[in-house]
Amino acid sequence: MSLRVLLAGHPFPVVSDPRRTSATVHNHLRRLIMTGVLPPGTVLNQAELSKLLAVSRTPTREAFRMLQEEGLVEADLNQRPRVKGFDPEELDTLYAARISLECLGIHATAGRLTVAERKEAGQVLRAMNRAGGEDDLDRWSILHDRFHEILVIRVGDFVGRTIASYAAQSERYRRLYGAEHPGAVGERHEEHVALLQAVTEGDRDRATQLMAMHLAATATLVLADFASGFEPQSITCAVDLMSRSGPS
Repeated sequence: MSLRVLLAGHPFPVVSDPRRTSATVHNHLRRLIMTGVLPPGTVLNQAELSKLLAVSRTPTREAFRMLQEEGLVEADLNQRPRVKGFDPEELDTLYAARISLECLGIHATAGRLTVAERKEAGQVLRAMNRAGGEDDLDRWSILHDRFHEILVIRVGDFVGRTIASYAAQSERYRRLYGAEHPGAVGERHEEHVALLQAVTEGDRDRATQLMAMHLAATATLVLADFASGFEPQSITCAVDLMSRSGPS
């Protein structure tokens, strides 16, 4: 199916600042990939996209590069870029890394949230619950990302940026599952409640273990749908490491 057909009926981005054309195109294409408008395997013709989006090829090429760095697009030598398909090994490695870093982050944050941060976390959590109940996956995802940011906020900027990058890369897997299971994100609410409670109470060991189990459960659910029978060895090792050598 051509890009013109896939994008029919979807609004094109408005470039308000020519200096941010590449970023605007990147954000637009990223959203189309995340929401499944551009499904896995879609060939991204640079010339056709540039014409459809009414931009030159240079910002489109730069947008492709950024999408490739995020793991959303793949391009073999001498072949056009295409939307990356489901890769269970990538998911296994990605979530193992997230478990390791976010457990470090939540350990550093437990007991150290400010009053304002605790208040915001509670507000975000309640808004997540409403969005999940309404099956508003877009809003829930934005709130979910902010909630997890607060849970690891004391880890420092460098590790925090790495965590955010990994979370962004794993979003498409989470969305794939959410699209197949309407209402499923709301069913995980109690896990988020328990995470915030452990952080608020300063229970570092419990917060660390809950985070490891929470992330592993997400990956396991996705794998069960899209790669049944795949054994996530890296995730298993990461969870085992957090369970046996949790911080004191």
